[in-house]
Amino acid sequence: MAFDPNEPMKDRITDIGPPHYEQFFPPVIKENYGKWKYHEILEPGVLVHVSETGAEVYTVRVGGIRLMSVDLIRETCEIADKHCDGYLRFTTRNNIEFMVDDKAKLQPLIDDLKSRQFEAGSNKFPIGGTGAGITNIVHTQGWIHCHTPAIDASGIVKAVLDDLYDDFCGMRMPAQVRIALACCLNMCGAVHCSDIAILGVHRKPPFIEHERVSKVCEVPLAIAACPTAATEPAKVDDMKTVAVRNERCMFCGNCYT
Repeated sequence: MAFDPNEPMKDRITDIGPPHYEQFFPPVIKENYGKWKYHEILEPGVLVHVSETGAEVYTVRVGGIRLMSVDLIRETCEIADKHCDGYLRFTTRNNIEFMVDDKAKLQPLIDDLKSRQFEAGSNKFPIGGTGAGITNIVHTQGWIHCHTPAIDASGIVKAVLDDLYDDFCGMRMPAQVRIALACCLNMCGAVHCSDIAILGVHRKPPFIEHERVSKVCEVPLAIAACPTAATEPAKVDDMKTVAVRNERCMFCGNCYT
């Protein structure tokens, strides 16, 4: 319907937020919400949660990736449809968890996941990331769609996890170890709350093309974006531009994004 200025909220369908998470629960989770007594790690990547009602949920955690192909997403959904009535969940560290409500369904799910490999022979769905082992690496976007990175993300994460693969699939550490990568000092990759941080750092202050600044930048916003007040207004040959006090610059890249 057309917008009615006298009733601005009538038939409004935008800005209503995401759907309530409860509608995405598997039935056994919804029925036992708030009633879970305990959980155990049966083996690396495999957990069981037990409810006070006696219900059990078996979870298999596999390492996912932040940037997934459509084919891999479809295959992930196919597994969920085949074994889990179409339900799955993503963790905050890019893991994928498949849940079944019957122990008899657990081993067929594990066997199916282990059987799926890429053409080169590596596992598509490595099982692990629980207990005293290496969790999946959470990371930033890198050069795919971010303006500020000093380094890329996906290639480094792949190389590191290739070396740590056995520790993702095992639990030989004294405690769980979380690794994160951020491509710049803005650290949207949660490196500040991980055990091991991989951080890309720009090492030079930004280069200013004065003849372009006023054409492509909102100068006040570029100045306000600086967390250390290193950027200030300036004029060069009657052009409105900015100047950077190099001694205060932390090389974050906020001023040019």
